[in-house]
Amino acid sequence: MVCIGLLTTSHMLAQDITDAVRYSIDDIQGTARFKALSGAFGALGGDMSAVNINPAGSAIFNNSHVSFSLGSFNNSNDVNYFGETNRNSNSNINFNQLGAIFVFENYNQNSPWKKFTLGVAYDRTNVFNDRWLASGINPNTSIGSYFVDNANGLPLDDISALPGETISQAYSEIGSVFGFRNQQAFLGFESFVIDPNNDENNTYSSNIAGGNYAQQYAYTTRGQNSKLGFNIATSYKDKFYFGLNLNSHSINFEENTFLRENNANEASSIRRVDFDNNLLTTGSGFSFQLGGIAKLSNELRLGISYNSPTWYRISEETSQGISTVLLDGEDRINTTLNPNVTNIYEEYRLQTPGKFTGSLAYVFGKQGLISFDYALKDYSNIRFRPTSDVFFSELNTDITEALTSAASYRLGGEYRYNRLYFRGGYRFEESPYKDDSIFGNLTGYSLGLGYTFGNLNLDLAFSQTQRDRNPQLYDIGLTDSALVQTKFTDIVLSLGFKI
Repeated sequence: MVCIGLLTTSHMLAQDITDAVRYSIDDIQGTARFKALSGAFGALGGDMSAVNINPAGSAIFNNSHVSFSLGSFNNSNDVNYFGETNRNSNSNINFNQLGAIFVFENYNQNSPWKKFTLGVAYDRTNVFNDRWLASGINPNTSIGSYFVDNANGLPLDDISALPGETISQAYSEIGSVFGFRNQQAFLGFESFVIDPNNDENNTYSSNIAGGNYAQQYAYTTRGQNSKLGFNIATSYKDKFYFGLNLNSHSINFEENTFLRENNANEASSIRRVDFDNNLLTTGSGFSFQLGGIAKLSNELRLGISYNSPTWYRISEETSQGISTVLLDGEDRINTTLNPNVTNIYEEYRLQTPGKFTGSLAYVFGKQGLISFDYALKDYSNIRFRPTSDVFFSELNTDITEALTSAASYRLGGEYRYNRLYFRGGYRFEESPYKDDSIFGNLTGYSLGLGYTFGNLNLDLAFSQTQRDRNPQLYDIGLTDSALVQTKFTDIVLSLGFKI
């Protein structure tokens, strides 16, 4: 496989607002107890995943503690595209949480600082496994528009192979010299989808005539965001708790899209197009969290925390292929362009937004509790860097105009009967988009059971959330959207024990 290094990311691969939102949303999978209360733990603490919401929560532990969790995660998609519906689902089983808190008592009885804790935890903060199929008869737009819009304004010499060049050599050289847009135009021209239509050879028309287009668009993603956090916290007079997290983040994201378009339009010389795109994204980042919890009384607790932005460094690779069927009289000519080239792009930086969380909890002694979290994150503060880059500067302006502050509300409750715990929760998260028809609000509920054996706890949780999306097939040309209604169903089992 041929690999090429591209020097200026902004001219090579067009990052967009979808990428910004994808890596800015966090959905901590967490322990079963955390999931059962819908994550409403900012004023409670005493749970490994609660430390992800408020780092002061580790100082609530009276004993050192270890927990790990295994989960089954499913998402089902109902997809509507020009009146035709499809249903797809995707499931996986993974370890999603592992952590330990070590409690150190202060043996100086006269000190108001009663203890401090040290902890380390691994959590999956987002899962990217997704799969859906959109199919229908598009009466408006062909994939030919994608190649025409990319090609218009570009000289033919800059989007075509030189004499004696192979497809791989030409695709690689065009990418290195001119970038991603020219590569798209090259694929369209060399597969006969487009041809120049003026003497200057810099405007183009599609060989797919107007009419109806039978389209199938398959979208598949894999990967996750994960976080390794290091925690330190302390207790002041057993009434005030303060904590700090230092977090190392990682991104692993793979995306494949495949479009098949057929038409029987009389004036079309191109009757079928198969267009395949692959993206691999890896990255690493850093963030920190600060938090505090106050016991206003034996029953009432107040929590506040701040999550800093996450500062990522991200690398991307792409590969593509196209095949077409050309009708020439009664002959059908098959053309396949598979450059076997991996485009390797220059690393760029992404700053996700920070988040403030306020929490309130009421504890009914040893019998139960009710907890509420309110969080606010301003997605319009997302920034691609370097901002001196013209493309990133324009993209950041688009982000400011398209995205907004999004609030989330989480409510959870727990009731204890002897050694058995009954739990439930509700969550609502606003869309990060000003136009929430693009990416809708998220709503969900959760249920759970727990049983304590003394030094060992076994917990089980069920949660379900849903969100509607309207993703565009491509960002230029064929920009029609599919309505995707997604339901997420998680079952998490956790084991925790004192050490």
